[in-house]
Amino acid sequence: MTAPLYAAITLGSNSFNMLVAKTVGQQPKVIAKYKRKVRLAEGIQDDGSLSEEVLLRGLDCLTMFADMLQKEGVSANNVAVIATATLRKISNSDEFCHRALPILGHPIEIISGMREAELIYQGMVATTAGEGRRLVIDIGGASTEFIIGDGSKVLLKTSLPMGCVTFNDSFFASSPLQLLDFDDAKARVKSVLSEQLSQLKTLGWHCAVGASGSVQSVVELLNHRGLSSVITLDVLSSLKQEILSQNDNSMLNIKGLNPDRAPTFAAGVAILLALFELLDIQKLHLSGGALREGVLQNLANCC
Repeated sequence: MTAPLYAAITLGSNSFNMLVAKTVGQQPKVIAKYKRKVRLAEGIQDDGSLSEEVLLRGLDCLTMFADMLQKEGVSANNVAVIATATLRKISNSDEFCHRALPILGHPIEIISGMREAELIYQGMVATTAGEGRRLVIDIGGASTEFIIGDGSKVLLKTSLPMGCVTFNDSFFASSPLQLLDFDDAKARVKSVLSEQLSQLKTLGWHCAVGASGSVQSVVELLNHRGLSSVITLDVLSSLKQEILSQNDNSMLNIKGLNPDRAPTFAAGVAILLALFELLDIQKLHLSGGALREGVLQNLANCC
């Protein structure tokens, strides 16, 4: 009998993602990936609602996902749709979910930050070799999750309201960018992280792992330049200087930067720099997977 296909759809504040997989040897094997930079968090208005323009941008992506589900032959019973920080936050999330239901034929589950952290850790463990206590950092569009775990056991998890899309709007929207923008971003990170800082440092870790588009963008750039893919404070400090030397926010002159990642690159580097300094991180490695892989693992256990 042919193994059934299943799909994990994650609606983040920056990107919408869909993984289609089947189970091979009791593990999910991804056979198709779909992704779009929706940047949902850009549409949060002063009244706390999501703008119609950005809401439609999200629904348009879901229409594409629905077409791909049909093309791949995935049953509606084998789909999980998970939404994170922006849909947790906006006042019209019920409207978004209501309008999405006939498109996907499957309800959207808006998960808590703590549940998101759990799934990120599960996705990291399932895809990333390593032993000992690990700190996992996932910088999303509107929230950042921190998890310390040992093997499959989670020792600490938290979700904090800071991300590359929201920081871009707050600190990096005007060009040319200035040193003060990075200083202000660091001050915000320090303020948001303050209650968790001592607990994170007291628990400690053997290895730090980054599971996010912000980390991915830096690693892709390093790979393009033929450099080590391990992120260090020196790497981030050098990138900060490159960012400050740009004439505008397009970042077109930064060698190896994926144009799709350019709009939130400065904000991502600023958050990473602040975390390296505040948490005394020496090295950060890229995770093999995160939230969507965690959702996929849960689906594999059910299908």
